[in-house]
Amino acid sequence: MAVKIFIAADRLDSVLEKLSTKIDLWIPALLKDDKSGPTGFVQYTPGITPAFDRQTTMPLKKLLLPQEETLLRFKYQKDPEGSLKTTIALDDPKEARPTLVFGARSCDVRALVTLDRVFANGPYVDPYYVQRRKNTLFATLVCGQTDSKCFCSSVGGGPADMEGSHLRIVRLEDGYLVEALSKDAQPLLADLAEAPDKSRDQLAAKLVKEASKRQVGDLDTKDCAPAFRNRFQQNDYWASMVSQCLSCGVCTYVCPTCYCFSITDETRNLEGERLRSWDSCMFYHYTLEASGHNPRPTKLERYRNRVGHKFSYIPERYEGLLGCCGCGRCIRSCPVNIDIRQVVGNLKENSNEQ
Repeated sequence: MAVKIFIAADRLDSVLEKLSTKIDLWIPALLKDDKSGPTGFVQYTPGITPAFDRQTTMPLKKLLLPQEETLLRFKYQKDPEGSLKTTIALDDPKEARPTLVFGARSCDVRALVTLDRVFANGPYVDPYYVQRRKNTLFATLVCGQTDSKCFCSSVGGGPADMEGSHLRIVRLEDGYLVEALSKDAQPLLADLAEAPDKSRDQLAAKLVKEASKRQVGDLDTKDCAPAFRNRFQQNDYWASMVSQCLSCGVCTYVCPTCYCFSITDETRNLEGERLRSWDSCMFYHYTLEASGHNPRPTKLERYRNRVGHKFSYIPERYEGLLGCCGCGRCIRSCPVNIDIRQVVGNLKENSNEQ
């Protein structure tokens, strides 16, 4: 039997506070004291107001793949009997704590399927990502509102897609109906609120059904991989698509499926730490080699690689999986209004013409 609770709107804060005593709780919220400002996922503390009314500016991925993280700390220790002899002491970071993300969107959670294939499903496994992944649960909102930039249905998702989610949240006029979708999530709902009455349960089921049928976006992504290959050397096409690009990289930073990173060792005297930080294929220095050669010296080549990675390279390597979740963040955040849907949609138009 499904475990469900109803949280009245005026009791949401108290329920979240109680939930935060059971598990580390993250929610979407304003990042600045500005109602129209950027939003992101923050760790819940009493007094923080959730921002459930719109998609977050920054993606969910930072919880599993932080923008900057310490992989290890090291310390050189000199041998007192020989000044030229040293040993290195290593200190691994602390283990990941059990975490719940309350108020995620289906596109954000679906994006983790792409990250899982890269970091968790081999051939090389990232222990830092895997540990956080195993310790994190997701309570996902059924999207009642989408905007003109969303196109999740075009890439296999949808407003009610619960792939990878552990709880489903349906927003009603007077509160929220929360349903456990996995056994791991059921204990979290204990003693939080009462079970919903029949009318609320039926209304929630109706809203889920309606959301499941709603088509968000009409981008045709079928056969993108061969179309991209045909377009690969058509520089005039790519130049027309990205002539105004600034190579600022914001599209990659707000993208839930982009995972490029760099690793640096930062030292001071005999101590230091190894850091992993987000990087971007849109940056000139990303592919700059020590010799001075850069295989992608222009923004045309860098943006072509970005599109190819999401709609050709990943689908070919991972059996049809797209490297895009249709969240539309790259479109909303681009300072010069480049629309990836236009670039991808035009791939198949006269793609064989040189």
